[in-house]
Amino acid sequence: MSYFDVFWFQIYPYIAMAVFFVGSLVRFDHSMYTWRSGSSQLLSSRGMRIGSNLFHVGILVVLGGHIVGLLTPHSIYSIFISQENKQMLAMVVGGTFGVLCLIGMVILMWRHLFNPRIRATDNWRNVLLLAMLMAQLLLGLSTIFQSAHHLDGSVMTLLADWAQRIATFRGGAAELISGVHWVYKAHIILGLTLFLVTPFTRLVHIWSIPLSYLWRPYQVVRRRQPGLRYGPRS
Repeated sequence: MSYFDVFWFQIYPYIAMAVFFVGSLVRFDHSMYTWRSGSSQLLSSRGMRIGSNLFHVGILVVLGGHIVGLLTPHSIYSIFISQENKQMLAMVVGGTFGVLCLIGMVILMWRHLFNPRIRATDNWRNVLLLAMLMAQLLLGLSTIFQSAHHLDGSVMTLLADWAQRIATFRGGAAELISGVHWVYKAHIILGLTLFLVTPFTRLVHIWSIPLSYLWRPYQVVRRRQPGLRYGPRS
């Protein structure tokens, strides 16, 4: 194990997560009005609906799968599914929604790079953020092909053990994955970096997921009756 592994997989995760939580809190406290997604739909709606929906659905499923798959102890999921089947499920579901997310990302990238109205009001930070997300998606999809070489789930188990050791502040995490393929390491490092830059970018709006939409009541809309006037009386 090298100093490279110790820093990036034992120390850097805590740096990234500390900046993620503390930075988000500071931004909300001092710059609340910048806490937004910065949507460009008002400038141009072309491709926005399909691109945004594909991206958000794909990224939410992929992110949720990572959280559940990496942080669920082996003793719990082994009751319901074997290690080999868990990896196969992760490859199929992650690959499917990863491709959907990638398609949405390509559409959004095209809007930011080639739509004149959006490009005129855009800034380099948004473009760089989209490029980082694109690279992370491509790395994630690349891990699927690498995982096909070890369908026994052994590497996935090592990655889960690493994540659980980091989450529970235990030592020896870097030793577990020091020998895995570089594509996994690059995927982890870039993923942590995205958490680190979140408080300084539009990604901060992930804290404001409108979960209340799931149980809000329907809006009642009545038809206007014939002859009924609206507005102040003359």
